[in-house]
Amino acid sequence: MTTLEIPNVGRFDVDVWEDGSGGTPLVYLHGYERHPGGAEFLTRLAENRRVLAPELPGYGRSTGFEHFTDVLDVALFLRELVGSWGLEQVDVVGHSLGGMFAAELAAISPHLVRKLVLVDAFGLWRDEEPAPDPFGAADEVKRAKWHGEAPKTEPTNFRPDPDDPHAAILFAARNLGSATKFMWPIADRGLRRRLPLIAAPTLVVHGASDGLLPLSYAEELARLVPDAQLAAIEGAGHYPMVEQVDEFVTVVDKFLEA
Repeated sequence: MTTLEIPNVGRFDVDVWEDGSGGTPLVYLHGYERHPGGAEFLTRLAENRRVLAPELPGYGRSTGFEHFTDVLDVALFLRELVGSWGLEQVDVVGHSLGGMFAAELAAISPHLVRKLVLVDAFGLWRDEEPAPDPFGAADEVKRAKWHGEAPKTEPTNFRPDPDDPHAAILFAARNLGSATKFMWPIADRGLRRRLPLIAAPTLVVHGASDGLLPLSYAEELARLVPDAQLAAIEGAGHYPMVEQVDEFVTVVDKFLEA
């Protein structure tokens, strides 16, 4: 496992977690709160393929967030980033906010995305079942995210600073502040209109107990993306790759290798 810093991707400096080799490279796009670092689900996915997981600009040490005006800018950045690795085609797994970005990338760059996995992905709004505010009261959001008891420590790439006791608070605040650009007051940025343009075989994975995004949102995603499959994972909330890591890795591996 290596952690790379790739400078000068256009106007961006990007931290990238990388592991594995062989197969079609997989690009993992993290959720609205943080990059998970070398979480178990990523290392296990990397057993069969090369996995590259960039930390998005505006998060952690990655820079260039000020150059994003809308989700199209993010999708174009991702296309440029993949090109900087010399890759012509990749599989893409996007979680949460990263799922929204992954879908946008697949819609505008069908030549680049071989297969697409959307995990508890934001990007839609349903008046029939409004989703709660993911930036609301911390205790309420924490309860909504998990099927069971929240883990004492969540996967993260945060590097503690012994000289700065407030570093963790500032890290979390900066990350969430970046997410609000695309998710507040709601995460609907017109993705519904572009989902039918996705040509890549698509798997929609969703924690059946997700209190931030009801299962109906995943069902709507799967309906709008041509021929998409839906896999609801029981006993999991917004982070099925953490609460049900065995089932998550099995479902994703099976889809990518089919």
